[in-house]
Amino acid sequence: MALLDQSRWNDQIFEGGSWRPGSGAATDVIEPATGEALGQVNLATPDDVSRAAKVAAEAQREWAALPHSARAAVLRKAAQLWSSHAEEISWWNVREVGAIPGLAGFALHVAEQECWEAAALPSLPYGSLIPSEEPRLSMARRYPVGVVGVISPFNVPIILGIRSVAPALALGNAVLLKPDPRTAVTGGLVLARIFQEAGLPDGLLQVLIGGADVGEAILTDPRVPVISFTGSTEAGRRVGALAGSHLKRAHLELGGNSAMLILDDADVDAAVNLAAWGSWFHQGQICMTTGRHLVHERIYDDFVERLADKAAKLPVGDPAREQVALGPVIDAGQRDKIHDLVTSSVGDGVRLAAGGSFDRLFYQPTVIAGVGTTTPAFAKEIFGPVAPVARFSTVDEAIALATTTEYGLSLGIVTRDAMRGVELADRIPTGIVHINDQTVNDEANAPFGGTGASGTGSRFGGAQANIDAFTDTRWLTVRSQPASFPF
Repeated sequence: MALLDQSRWNDQIFEGGSWRPGSGAATDVIEPATGEALGQVNLATPDDVSRAAKVAAEAQREWAALPHSARAAVLRKAAQLWSSHAEEISWWNVREVGAIPGLAGFALHVAEQECWEAAALPSLPYGSLIPSEEPRLSMARRYPVGVVGVISPFNVPIILGIRSVAPALALGNAVLLKPDPRTAVTGGLVLARIFQEAGLPDGLLQVLIGGADVGEAILTDPRVPVISFTGSTEAGRRVGALAGSHLKRAHLELGGNSAMLILDDADVDAAVNLAAWGSWFHQGQICMTTGRHLVHERIYDDFVERLADKAAKLPVGDPAREQVALGPVIDAGQRDKIHDLVTSSVGDGVRLAAGGSFDRLFYQPTVIAGVGTTTPAFAKEIFGPVAPVARFSTVDEAIALATTTEYGLSLGIVTRDAMRGVELADRIPTGIVHINDQTVNDEANAPFGGTGASGTGSRFGGAQANIDAFTDTRWLTVRSQPASFPF
């Protein structure tokens, strides 16, 4: 049986579930490659958020009280469902997101692994004993925060939703999930259907498809003490400020402008292969995308020539209907932002070495050579298939270029001397570093997060990061007899 029947998914997804369509206006789910409407969803309203939070808070108490093995069983079943429905969900990922099949498959693999990793959380020790000056048992105990608000973006919606949803549920919380309306199916409804089929009790996962008003309602609802937000730095600043004013904990995974340093001893062909994948995978619509290529002057000209040649040969088109390396960007607004950055960057010694053009939402892989710190495409996050290339002559100059932006998410270093790469990485603050690899990597058991304008540190990946993110700590003491005081 199909998880989401393509001919009637809008009805099927809501049958017997623990949540219902929003009460707001209907909106089409659009395929970026064709402009075709794949179906419709009803947007949520702030009133829907209030109702969902009430239901979630009530359901959460019973869920947290279940034996740890019961919660783990639901997560294990969810992991199996990602695998057994992989082909079907990939269809939605390719059509709705514009992902090439390779990315669609990777997203499903990560989602499955996130659930397996989360399934191990309920059985972990949930506290520690503490020495006390008094004759009592003293301990620090972890307990669920209650209801977690998860706000996820359009670009890799399955991964960027499940990495919060799965551990939050596993640790005994309920979740309000607000996906981007442009990717409502893969960002929200697929996750809900997976957990519904896995046996998650009603009310624990509420999907609220909507815009900024719905996000704000989640942020301000008093029953939602923790927010997990993934999105742009600009939006993240607003989320952090609003969460702070309501005394809520906000985990922010934000934008990036990640650098890849290609040292003088690097193999040029290997570096070009890494650079192409890092900048153009999923049309550059990944927070970890390689946004700046910093290349030693000895190999700079050769690198630019070979990267531009590769760009000219990569096929761009509809990933659902032909074998391509790049699919469409998400919408015309995103395409125009990309093109504005490209066109405003060219001139005054900066040249367009490849690409820089588009057909509808299909943007050609682009190489911009000779960029500097004031070049718009160097200084800002592009979120498109653009590879800006800068030249350096010394390691100190490379470090200065790498650290000149406010972002600090991922870093790649290419060198034949791996330890030299490690030493260099120690001088460039980022949340993630890959030696002899490009900047786009993700594994469910690895810490993930950035510094500076890229977010509030590693809040995903690995047991400890998830426990820190989605539980609170309580001091608990026990005496055999009541304490006695002088009055």
